[in-house]
Amino acid sequence: MGNARNMVFWIVLFLMVLGLFQIFSGTPSATRGNNQNYTQFVESVEAGQVTEVTIDGESVRYVVGGTTFTTIKPEDAEITNLLVDADVPVTAISQETSLFQSFLISLLPFVLLIGVWIYFMNRMQGGGKGGAMGFGKSKAKLLTEKNGRVTFDDVAGIDEAKEELEEIVEFLRNPQKFSRLGGKIPKGALLVGPPGTGKTLLARAIAGEAGVPFFTISGSDFVEMFVGVGASRVRDMFEQAKKNAPCIVFIDEIDAVGRARGAGHGGGNDEREQTLNQLLVEMDGFEANEGVIIVAATNRRDVLDPALLRPGRFDRQVTVPNPDIKGREKILGVHARKIPLGPDVDLRIIARGSPGFSGADLANLVNEAALMAARVGRRFVTMIDFESAKDKVMMGAERRSMVMTAEQKEMTAYHEAGHAIVGISLPKCDPVYKATIIPRGGALGMVMSLPEMDRLNMFKDECHQRLAMTMAGKAAEIIKYGEDQVSNGPAGDIQQASQLARAMVLRWGMSDKIGNIDYAEAHEGYQGNTAGLSVSAHTKELIEEEVRKFIQDGYDRAREIIIEKNEEFERLAQGLLEYETLTGAEIKRVMAGEPPHADDDDDGDAAKTDTSSVTAIPKTKPKKPQTPEGGLEPEPTA
Repeated sequence: MGNARNMVFWIVLFLMVLGLFQIFSGTPSATRGNNQNYTQFVESVEAGQVTEVTIDGESVRYVVGGTTFTTIKPEDAEITNLLVDADVPVTAISQETSLFQSFLISLLPFVLLIGVWIYFMNRMQGGGKGGAMGFGKSKAKLLTEKNGRVTFDDVAGIDEAKEELEEIVEFLRNPQKFSRLGGKIPKGALLVGPPGTGKTLLARAIAGEAGVPFFTISGSDFVEMFVGVGASRVRDMFEQAKKNAPCIVFIDEIDAVGRARGAGHGGGNDEREQTLNQLLVEMDGFEANEGVIIVAATNRRDVLDPALLRPGRFDRQVTVPNPDIKGREKILGVHARKIPLGPDVDLRIIARGSPGFSGADLANLVNEAALMAARVGRRFVTMIDFESAKDKVMMGAERRSMVMTAEQKEMTAYHEAGHAIVGISLPKCDPVYKATIIPRGGALGMVMSLPEMDRLNMFKDECHQRLAMTMAGKAAEIIKYGEDQVSNGPAGDIQQASQLARAMVLRWGMSDKIGNIDYAEAHEGYQGNTAGLSVSAHTKELIEEEVRKFIQDGYDRAREIIIEKNEEFERLAQGLLEYETLTGAEIKRVMAGEPPHADDDDDGDAAKTDTSSVTAIPKTKPKKPQTPEGGLEPEPTA
């Protein structure tokens, strides 16, 4: 509708300009071809050849022998007497401008100026809804099945969140089922979870299942450069929603407009806070919004205004977490519907090998596997493609073209062998799944370990053993090449060990000297937050001593293990130099002095390693997965 009004406006403006041009164009085009000079005109009059003359201002049209000619009269020429003396009929055209023409002439500059101003203001507002003057109109879009219908069958791995939202859909379909017992429809549902867990997909599934109008808008669409525009858009959005009730309004990334008030500059008068105030009033003010359900999504619940989270506005806060192993298997099944799978593909094995993956990560994994199969010309996707895609997603693409000297390759092999030896020797470390010295991403080599199940807790003895495995790379380099020849390769190891040790001391209460006090927010330099709690210089010194002690104990333990198992250490390093990549079973054979490939138990060992979950141990800075208690779960680096 807004586009049609815009088009009509520009068409009318064009016609007005065209009409004015025609008005001022003067002489008809048919008479412009036969032009003569004024001397020829005078000679024709004196010779008695002119039969008719029309004077139009400076223009003189005359007829000679049935042919019409045109000439321009000089400013000081007097031709009236000449024509009268020659008995030539003369017609004069009045030069007075009509009232209408005068109005158009005076109006034209203003029309052009207003048209240009409207055009540029409309561009500044992004061509928003409502035409050229639609600054305060809502940008909410009505989602239809043309956009691709999504149902709850397309959502997997987050069953509890689905159940919460299925009840809202059921209320919209059959409100009498709940209202007869006095129940009221929830006014809002807030979806909270890490990025990529399927919050927006859940909202689209609600639209597909409910069969009611579904408006979608981003939180950033409310805030503009002009104060009051955001609040106007909120009002307009709710007016549209009331006209289409019952309906659902989905606000994605609501933290863009719903941040806690008073946290920024400008007090309560800035544009974002005015927009938030209007949103609060519309959701639960004096006027009830019956049948309008607000569904919002955010991954930053901690920054939202408390007034937005109270019951009556967002009655339900639905957590959408990363899926567990069963959820990952279901999600893989959803995404694998559109690709042909080979007979050897087992989605449960893939699910167990991808701990911590979100729904978006799993979708990317399936897509990468399909691309790899297409790259080599397969007709279907095999398990090898999934394994290669998993390695690429977790560790980065192989960089086989990278030039490495023999010394660099050898040092990398001994570094990774140290990680693997210590990881295999310590029982609380995750079983070693794969070691490679092929550069991937930003790492020259890496070791992958296998959690046997999804990790929910971190224990003190396990953390100390992880520290030993993390520092094993540096210990291996020093044992092999000496103190003076250690490289900067362990930089990532030291960073991860520091993160883990600080988490143990500052957050998890695993240091007897520090005690059960959370110093994470107050400790200077940790997570960049020092507000709310002061720490004495003595306590800070004690914290650093404990962190250093934990890391040094891990290094000493790793050094002892590598020296004790020096023969296995040497065999594994040489095996990595020869084969470049070894799986967990192959590592154990090489350590025992056997060839890495054994015909009798290849299948069995492969099955054992595949059925475990994979955690990558890269040299580069890793991601920081969160434990249920909110603590960091660092992963050792290679």
